[in-house]
Amino acid sequence: MNTADLGLPEEAGRDALPKKGGGGRRVGVPSTALFTDQYELTMLQAALAAGTAERRSVFEVFTRRLPEGRRYGVVAGTGRVLDAVENFRFDTDVLRFLRERGIVDEPTLEWLSSYRFGGDIWGYPEGEVYFPGSPLLRVEGSFAECVLLETVILSILNHDSAIAAAASRMASAAGDRPLIEMGARRTHELAAVAAARAAYIGGFTTTSDLAAGFRYGIPTVGTSAHAFTLLHDHERDAFRAQVDSLGRGTTLLVDTYDVAEAVRTAVEVAGPELGAVRIDSGDLLLVAHRVRQQLDELGATATKIVVTSDLDEYAIASLAAAPVDAYGVGTQLVTGSGHPTCSMVYKLVARAESADPEAPLEPVAKKSTGGKTSIGGRKWAARRLDEQGVAEAEVIGVGPVPGELADQQLLVQLVKGGQVLAREPLDVVRDRHAAARARLPLSATQLSRGEPVLPTAYV
Repeated sequence: MNTADLGLPEEAGRDALPKKGGGGRRVGVPSTALFTDQYELTMLQAALAAGTAERRSVFEVFTRRLPEGRRYGVVAGTGRVLDAVENFRFDTDVLRFLRERGIVDEPTLEWLSSYRFGGDIWGYPEGEVYFPGSPLLRVEGSFAECVLLETVILSILNHDSAIAAAASRMASAAGDRPLIEMGARRTHELAAVAAARAAYIGGFTTTSDLAAGFRYGIPTVGTSAHAFTLLHDHERDAFRAQVDSLGRGTTLLVDTYDVAEAVRTAVEVAGPELGAVRIDSGDLLLVAHRVRQQLDELGATATKIVVTSDLDEYAIASLAAAPVDAYGVGTQLVTGSGHPTCSMVYKLVARAESADPEAPLEPVAKKSTGGKTSIGGRKWAARRLDEQGVAEAEVIGVGPVPGELADQQLLVQLVKGGQVLAREPLDVVRDRHAAARARLPLSATQLSRGEPVLPTAYV
């Protein structure tokens, strides 16, 4: 990988940069209609038969608690949800599958054949932070059109928000040092693309995954692995081949054999213009100090040090005092650093008494014990700030919004009458997250276990 691609100073390496994140391409995807659980369709069938399917309904996505020890959550995946809703279509092949399996009856298949979500969706802007009870997404329309979207929405938001939250913690621990997402080989190939997107929102700088670069415009990086060094008869031959191909600004992997000898050889081959060296094993704190001293003694004072090797936010924090210039993170990132889901749920919170479009909405909620309680009613959310502009509470309510919170509301309209309103470049989402995190109390970035940094107040 080239040091410019790492987000390091350009003079450290001059290989061509890809387009900055947030551009990307709209890639065609097949129908998302079967990214669902069977009971969504059987509920639809029964509701159609009972005459209740067209009742106006409100569903909300929220989580009752954050993963243990986390101080805040990160909303990620909203853009992918909008794509999934647009592509939720029951085409001929999908309908044939449902018919052959006898999953739903013919009247239901006929209804599904013309399905298009025509309701409204409100939500926290992507990149925003959230807390227990926050109504992250509100889906409004007929029961029939809303209930079908439950599983695909939760699948996306639970995964992407978990990755983004881990990425955000890692970015806080890294400070100004860039982070490289490199977890594609540690998860499902499609999950890897979504993880790279979520990581970029959370503060990562680049990804190794070319599919993520193609689809979302995230800057991509990569140079060589240990296999490239082992391919050659001598380490010097491998370094020479890489420098001849990629230029002196490239990053050379120096821990295949002896690190000190590799660093010496790397500088001899590339000269003091060598962009960076990468360390992938050993006591990273100790080795980084030794490598920095050696590079400086060899005159390669501008050569950067990149460390990898199964890092997480705690390992990154432990290297804060080390002469490290960038981190590469794989396994721990794409698994949510121990919390691969956010336990978000999609609950019916209000519905009309009849299919009459003018029928008023009534709050509904199941009665439950064991921590699975829900609060009925169509909710609004606001974040109360103190006199210094620092967040001090997540305020959630049903009914009129208090005047003092009117300009601090969090939900924005994402879809109106089935039409997407709020697609955004990924860089806008990434910047939003950085700003939202900066408005939280300083304790939000502590890695020690603790309660959510903001209380949730219901009014």
